[in-house]
Amino acid sequence: MNVEIFKEFRFESAHRLPNTPEGHKCRRLHGHSFRVEIHIEGPLVEPEGWVADFADITEAFAPLHARLDHRYLNEIEGLENPTSENLARWIWDHLKPGLGSLSHVVVRETCTSGCIYRGK
Repeated sequence: MNVEIFKEFRFESAHRLPNTPEGHKCRRLHGHSFRVEIHIEGPLVEPEGWVADFADITEAFAPLHARLDHRYLNEIEGLENPTSENLARWIWDHLKPGLGSLSHVVVRETCTSGCIYRGK
């Protein structure tokens, strides 16, 4: 039996989308209260009765949180065009080596807009 768990994180960041057309509102510098969900899927591990320890997910995400929170995302290598899609892929690429059972990454940039990245 496989089960999926997730841990949610929040951070504040500024960005601009340089590849949008001239005059597009997202081309201007602006910020978001981002929410990120890290989803892990796998069989229950016994005797604990869990898929993974939530603390392990928190530990894996901590260095990324430090790089993203209260930062200008465009200055981070690999995020020169920091769309939600590119941010989700960037997070996946950094987490997957240490979280082999990573299922997908959800990035929400507003209450009503976001994306889901399921890896390659």
